[in-house]
Amino acid sequence: MPTEEAQAWFGAVYHAVQKVPLGRVTSYGHIARLIGYPERPRQVGVALKHLPSADGNSRMNDNTVPWQRVVNSKGGISPRGPDGARRQAEALRREGVQVDSNSMGELSVALEVYGWFPAELDDESDGA
Repeated sequence: MPTEEAQAWFGAVYHAVQKVPLGRVTSYGHIARLIGYPERPRQVGVALKHLPSADGNSRMNDNTVPWQRVVNSKGGISPRGPDGARRQAEALRREGVQVDSNSMGELSVALEVYGWFPAELDDESDGA
């Protein structure tokens, strides 16, 4: 069972990620900055790694939190598990985001085209 502090952190991350608009991406570091902890981009990744699946009873899950819209600071899709990067790339492509592959097979998104980097969260709008 996660601590209250961990639950609050995960909730803040998930809420911020829900604001990322369809067809756009942001970075782990930017999510960390938006929620007031710019020194914690890796912990944003940890929170997304532990995002519950939609078949559970959590209202914050991989159907309601667009996890695929978060990439590394260079636009790269971070490898996660045997199939994670491919799944993320496919989900982004379904949203109209162009995902490129370099000669090493690394997947990335052009942040200058698809990046979403507001100065603060706008609680009036919804990202999805």
